[in-house]
Parts: sequence; structure tokens; C-alpha cells
Amino acid sequence: MSWLETEIREQPAALARLLERQGEHARELAAAFHEEDIRYVLIASRGTSSNAARYAQYVLGRAHRVPVMFATPSLYTIYGQPPRLDGGLVIGISQSGASPDVVSVLLEARHQGRPTIALTNDPASPLAMAAAAVLPLEAGEERAVAATKTYLNSLGAVALLFTALGDDGVARDELIRMPELLERQIELSFETAPPLAEYRDAIGATVVARGVNYGTAYEIALKIRELSGLLVEAYSPADLMHGPIAAIQPGWPVIVVAPTGPARPSVEEVAGPLRERQARTIAVSDAESVLAIAHTKLPLVHHVPEWLSPLTAVIPGQITAMRLAEQRGLDVDNPAGLHKITLTH
Repeated sequence: MSWLETEIREQPAALARLLERQGEHARELAAAFHEEDIRYVLIASRGTSSNAARYAQYVLGRAHRVPVMFATPSLYTIYGQPPRLDGGLVIGISQSGASPDVVSVLLEARHQGRPTIALTNDPASPLAMAAAAVLPLEAGEERAVAATKTYLNSLGAVALLFTALGDDGVARDELIRMPELLERQIELSFETAPPLAEYRDAIGATVVARGVNYGTAYEIALKIRELSGLLVEAYSPADLMHGPIAAIQPGWPVIVVAPTGPARPSVEEVAGPLRERQARTIAVSDAESVLAIAHTKLPLVHHVPEWLSPLTAVIPGQITAMRLAEQRGLDVDNPAGLHKITLTH
């Protein structure tokens, strides 16, 4: 078994460890969001961590009802003209905690006297040292280059903060159930994963999702690009229909991520135009209406609250990325040209 598959299967245990060890600490960190002058949240991240940040935009924005936006690290590093951060709470998300440009944002925020929190898998990393407070991801060592359990635990850490912000007992109970549902999702996805041989010669694909799963679309696209070298792009349904759909030719694979929830109908609406263009639709969903119209079905377990569905919806995408790479005879643990830690400035 590859390290990648091993780590995909380790995700329920990693999430359970995070919830057990950091639940109380997350409630302590939530106090920073309630400081009187907080008017927005600024997140610094790169790569896979930016996909977790997209999730944070939705759930933390809903919880605290303030804008959640992305930092522009080049203003801090290349141009040396960081913006004023008055009213901001600054969060750095980095699995390794070693990205210099993410660290630079938090250092500047500390210099300006702003509250800072690091979400990282390495509590001794430069990012952790730069932040005033740290929420460790508790994912354990990750040997495969492509991140799986550190990404999922980044989502889990954001979800922990969400439950703590509103002291929401219902949401907390829903989150506590997720390791069990995640275990079921992994079993289901491995049992039902098609061999994907018909996609062996594909040169690319498109991933479509919306709402809390917008980041899921980007993460699935990134995993397929990393492992297979295919050209894969992610869109919301609205952005896809505003021009990029013109590039979808007959036979082009389109992964539609549509768990049950408020965002699902708008994702389902793209099915008709995709069918007209004779795309091969790959559906990630728990809804029979979505799976029924798909060329390839990737079912999701039922009874997952929509706000937590990114934790289960990414699993079929991880396995699909792994299977596509295996179909192409590639090393899933060491994708060509990639490194576990990328030191961007």
C-alpha cells in the first residue's frame, strides 16, 4: 500500500485526535474573535492550505458575521509595502509552518499589534513562532508529498473554531460525529471507486462546486494536478457559465461536487449544459438525482450536515486523484517535480 493510501485511511483517526486534544484550546482561541475592534479576518496561506482557507471564508464568515479575506503576501515580501491591518484578526494556515511569505504576514500583523493565530501541523515551526497563538493540527507525520490528512485536519481546525465562536453545542455534536462518518466515507469510496481506465488518456478536467465546497473543488483539482500532471481547473457554477464552459468539448471530464444542502441546486443546474456539450460528468453526491445523471458515480454517505460536508466530499476526490495517477503509471508518493515543503517568498 502506498503512503498516500495509508494516509487517506488514517484521516478519521487524525481528525478524532484533533478534536480530542484541541477542543478546549479552540474555545480559548475564540476569544480573539470577540475583541472589541475586530472588523474582519485576514488569512495568509498557500497551496492546499488556501483551499482550507476558502472553507474558512464561509464558516468563519457565517459564525462571526465579518468579512473573511485573503492576504496578498507579495505586498509584504516583494514590495515591502504591507497594508494597515487596523481592525483585523490575522490567521496563518500552513501545514508545515515553513512558508516564509505566510510567516511574513503574521510577523507584520504582530508588529502592528494585531491578534494572530497559526493553524499548523508543526507547533515548533516558524509560523507557530510568529503567531501569538497556535492551534496544532495534530495530523501526525505525513510522508506522501500530496497532502491529505493535514488538509482534512485544517478543515477540522476551522470547524472547531466555528463551534467555539458561537458556543454552539449542536454544531459541536455534529463535528464530534465526523470521524465515524469519515470512516464510513472512506470505506464507501474505496468500495465503489471505479478503475477510471476510460480516463487514462484524458489531458485535463474541470471541477465544479459552490458554497462551503468551493474549496473542495479547488482541492480536488489540485490533487489531480499534483499526482497526474493533468490540466485541471475549478469553478463555481456561475463562473463556469460565464465563459469557460465554451472550452468543454465532447468527452471532457467534469467533476460535479454536489452534497445535499442549499448550494446543491445551483450545482445541479449545470448538468443540462454539460450534457448538451457531451461532457463526461463525474458526480460526487449523496443525492440520487445527481448520481442518476452522472457518467461516473462517486457516492457520498448520508446525514452529513452541509457545513461539514467538505470533510467527506474531498475523499472521493483524493481517491480519484490517486487512481488516475496509478492508471498513468506514476509514483503517487513522489509526484515529479514536487516537494513536501515549498519555500515561497
